[in-house]
Amino acid sequence: MIHFQALAEKYDTPLYLYDFDYITTQYNRLKEAFKAKKSLICYAVKANSNLSVIQHLAQLGAGCDCVSIGEVNRALYAGVENYKIIFSGVGKRDDEIREALEKDILMINVESEAELNRVEIQAAELGKQARISIRVNPNIDPQTHPYISTGLHENKFGVDIDTAKRMYIFAKNSDFLDPVGIHFHIGSQLTQLEPIKEASAIVADLVRSLKVLDIDIRFFDIGGGLGIRYEDEELIEPYDYAQAIFSTLTGLDVTIMMEPGRYLSANSGYFLTRVLYEKVNGDKRFVIVDGGMNDLIRPSLYNAHHHIEIIGKGEDEEVSECDVVGPVCESGDFFAKNIALPMTRHNDLLVIHSAGAYCATMSSNYNTRGRVAEVALGGGEDRLIRRRETFEDMIALEKDYLKKD
Repeated sequence: MIHFQALAEKYDTPLYLYDFDYITTQYNRLKEAFKAKKSLICYAVKANSNLSVIQHLAQLGAGCDCVSIGEVNRALYAGVENYKIIFSGVGKRDDEIREALEKDILMINVESEAELNRVEIQAAELGKQARISIRVNPNIDPQTHPYISTGLHENKFGVDIDTAKRMYIFAKNSDFLDPVGIHFHIGSQLTQLEPIKEASAIVADLVRSLKVLDIDIRFFDIGGGLGIRYEDEELIEPYDYAQAIFSTLTGLDVTIMMEPGRYLSANSGYFLTRVLYEKVNGDKRFVIVDGGMNDLIRPSLYNAHHHIEIIGKGEDEEVSECDVVGPVCESGDFFAKNIALPMTRHNDLLVIHSAGAYCATMSSNYNTRGRVAEVALGGGEDRLIRRRETFEDMIALEKDYLKKD
């Protein structure tokens, strides 16, 4: 049981909490589901990039999927072995490619012919052979929110089958490219198994056709995107997920790689925020809290649902509709609209659930608001893993450049 009130008093609010025991359970469930085949779980760092979260998963045996050189360096700093790191992402600068090659990570995930050319040029200049995978776009509708769909031709990610085959042949014939992997990822918050299976079958057929051309793909990266429960979603069981993938890989000797982020961390997280006061405009009720959209932007960005709980309020209390809003000077600064909550008082504590992924990692200093503290929970103990930002932290990169009279 998490003692939210005591933690809020100890660390102040707004505050992020992460249940590391939950993360361990989720990791082990996924690892167990794929135990019949060679597999590697590469945590999607973008979901929650706190160093302690990455370190915890590394100690469980995870690698990392990184979408910037900064995330690559975070993974290495947190203790992830270089041979378990993938560098993905649509746009990579030459200096980022060079740095990844110099750090000898497992592979660079390539998303276009132009990018493949840049990787070859950098590898040639360094006198290295770049291990690469190619992100294939199977043109499968993932049946998820359009902002987090990635597997259709209308999305910016990956290349079509014919282009991928041409790129693999080019890479095989290059002295500076080593095509070791293939990758697909059709979207995030996936709750339907069939699109994943269909995409895997398409990509597996491509691997078989490459094998005929003597291109030996050793890593079959199925991406991430397994959905979690924010509200009442029907979820894909890890065992069913694994069996669906296995069924498409007949005759292939590959290491299955996957890149879960939200699945591992989202429901480990809680965002704590206190009520400042209530306000009524005509018939409209607002619960105004000390957390804002700069701390947790998903409701504003995606109209995402996060369950909100008021600590200490019973189920039998009278409720009325309200908007839960923050102090940021934007109409989009809200955590929920038109939800039924009991009346609140100053300093009542609200807990916003499912806040362990794409929440703190997307936070900002908008309105010169410091990023909030983050705390790890595990084994009945709590520890600070990111201190609260101060005003001095926020101006540190600017103050030395003020004009001197």
